[in-house]
Amino acid sequence: MKKILLIEDSEHDRALYKRFLRKHLNAERLTFSEAGTGEEARAQFLLHRPDCVLLDFVLPDTDGLALLAELLLLAPPDSVCVVMVTGAGSEWVAVRALNEGALDYLVKQQFDHEMLFKTMCHAIEKNEWRQYVARYYAELRSVNEQRLDSLKALTASRLETTRKNDQLMASNAELARTNQDLDNFVYAASHDLKQPVNNLRGLFEELRRTATFHDPEEAQVLRLVDASLLDLTTTIFDLAAVVQEERPNTTQATETVVLAELLADVMLALRPQILTAQARIEHDFDGLPALPYVRANLRTILFNLLANTLKYHAPNRPAQVQLRAFWDAGQPVLEVQDNGLGIDLARHGLELFQLFRRFHPEAAPGTGVGLFLVNRLVQAQGGRVEVTSREGHGTTFRLYLQAAEVLVRVPQAAVLA
Repeated sequence: MKKILLIEDSEHDRALYKRFLRKHLNAERLTFSEAGTGEEARAQFLLHRPDCVLLDFVLPDTDGLALLAELLLLAPPDSVCVVMVTGAGSEWVAVRALNEGALDYLVKQQFDHEMLFKTMCHAIEKNEWRQYVARYYAELRSVNEQRLDSLKALTASRLETTRKNDQLMASNAELARTNQDLDNFVYAASHDLKQPVNNLRGLFEELRRTATFHDPEEAQVLRLVDASLLDLTTTIFDLAAVVQEERPNTTQATETVVLAELLADVMLALRPQILTAQARIEHDFDGLPALPYVRANLRTILFNLLANTLKYHAPNRPAQVQLRAFWDAGQPVLEVQDNGLGIDLARHGLELFQLFRRFHPEAAPGTGVGLFLVNRLVQAQGGRVEVTSREGHGTTFRLYLQAAEVLVRVPQAAVLA
């Protein structure tokens, strides 16, 4: 249904226009409102909001151009459809009307019903298309504004992320410097203390060898001093080993390590402890007699594990230690199993490899560095340590010594040679 507003002071002409238009369109598809003056036209326009206005230039109280300007102010921009009707010889009026907002024009007494219909239909279609384009561009502007807002928000978020990353990098760099300074201090301190402690140990041994003590309590004091010196020496050497492992640029050469020979070396160093614990140590290295590794690191690993099994053996039975080496899914595995005191993993499992953590301080003196160092050395080669234990029955350490993808198998023939 299209609404047409006829603004014409001649009632005869208004009736003629309605008859012309109805010849081409059914009456049901058109509704007409009429006005004979500018004042009536303004009222009818606000009341009906017509789809098209047929506007005569000559009116009793105004002219068509002035009324056109008023109608354009009464509706949103680019939404008023006006066809100006001028008299013969008034082409300048038509040109001004088109320039000032009319969509088309007709010259009185020079158009028939078909031209009137086509002109009105063309004007309505042009106005509808203009409004569609305006809505499309408004939606496009809205989308672009939303995208621009999103882009601004994203840019701000990226800037904030960059700023926080810069702060984090600066904090990490400062933390790395602090850690490096601390490592350097601990390394220097432990290194510089080794010689004085060794000197103190030598002086103590000389004192114990040459001095004579008659009071039994003095002998007990000597034993306490001896134990304290041993703890101090062990702590300093363990700290030096930990810091040495953490220090950069300390890459050591890999070599083929024969496990049976390495075990014999470690057992020789631990002979007093083995005798004290009445330990029986068995090994089965047939599945993995040798592997490429940093010899000093593998010795430290084996030494600390074996020392722990002896230190924390059950006092009511001789210590039994079984060592095995084998391949598992392309990884070399070293397994150390004992029948010692065991560890409550439900209670201490998360603390097992923390520095200075001890789980049986009443059983034997120690520093809580050994397992920490073992874990670090294994992880440095891409491996891992698995532990199973039952308190009062014993513990099994299973060390996956290297990552599978970096393995180079050592032929058994090379070991036997």
